[in-house]
Amino acid sequence: MKAVLQAEDIELCAAVDLQNEGQDVGALLGGDKKLGIQITTDLAEALDASGADVLVDFTRPKSVATNIKTALHRGVRPVVGTTGISKEDFQQVCDLAAEKRLGCVIAPNFAIGALLMIKFAKEASKYFPQVEIIEKHHDMKLDAPSGTSIKAAEAIIEQRGEFRQGMVVEEEKIAGARGGEMPGGLRIHSVRLPGLVAHHEIIFGGVGQTLTIKHDSISRESFMPGVLLAIRAVMRLEGVVYGLENLMFE
Repeated sequence: MKAVLQAEDIELCAAVDLQNEGQDVGALLGGDKKLGIQITTDLAEALDASGADVLVDFTRPKSVATNIKTALHRGVRPVVGTTGISKEDFQQVCDLAAEKRLGCVIAPNFAIGALLMIKFAKEASKYFPQVEIIEKHHDMKLDAPSGTSIKAAEAIIEQRGEFRQGMVVEEEKIAGARGGEMPGGLRIHSVRLPGLVAHHEIIFGGVGQTLTIKHDSISRESFMPGVLLAIRAVMRLEGVVYGLENLMFE
């Protein structure tokens, strides 16, 4: 909300939250000035009353698909940062956005540095096919592995193809010790601890050398330039764009 309020070409017209109903947005953001926008718990009502063009959603995997559909049915374009959407829900969203001829941006990560990390990792995988990913997040994150790590793994596998690395038979003395394995043979390791925000490390191994491509989000402010970019871009889109890199690099 702070990022939107500071943008000259974007207007904050409504806010929805289950925990702060009735609070003025200005007070919630720690300011002395009331902005005349009160937090509501009813998304449909907020969209109908505000005349919003864009919905920005950072909620939960279990509710985000319903929120997207609620927005699209009202002619509102979603910009979504929530990860963990099921394949079935994703397809339904794609079908509805196409039917309504409305843009929708779903991005596992809005940090521009993280998108560059994925781009660089895809290039590196041409020369270093043996790779693993470690992703670390705060302990309140509900899904694992992160959407960003999956996106990175998909980009690497697309470039290098399927690659089985390590021993054919592995003995895991503790189940899951070697991380989760993506289709295509790439493993992802998830860490959840307080004090972390969002951290990704892609480690490539070669003969006598390793290459590490790493990105750290130190605060959630790192996501805001990407969020604003998506808000502006979604107004000229039709259909679903998955991944902010498709707006930046294509």
